[in-house]
Amino acid sequence: MTYDYREAVKDDVLEYINNEINFEDFDTLEELEEHLNEVLFTEDSVTGNASGSYTFNTYEAEENICHNLDLLGEALEEFGSGADYSITHGAEAADVTIRCYLLGECIAAALEEIEDDFNEAHEGEEDEEE
Repeated sequence: MTYDYREAVKDDVLEYINNEINFEDFDTLEELEEHLNEVLFTEDSVTGNASGSYTFNTYEAEENICHNLDLLGEALEEFGSGADYSITHGAEAADVTIRCYLLGECIAAALEEIEDDFNEAHEGEEDEEE
């Protein structure tokens, strides 16, 4: 079975939003998106980039990337790394690289899913301003 990085990272973003974000702290979805892009790049529960591992398990990281080598290639190219990166740094670093590469796309997908909830949280504010 192929590991679906896009779905996994999006789910982690949604979980982070549900546990850590108060919609009322952000005026717009764009502001929230900017915040998430800054914070989640080094959030271990989403990318693993702070510690260098998301899975903390080499075998699991290998399983995740084994049918996603094309995605790994795209990520390495985007970040200016060569194919030897995976050999030098290992499967866990390669797994993190893919997660970081997809982060912006997955944040956008997650925000699309929660847009109605975000707008609902701000409806009361509009009434108060009038």
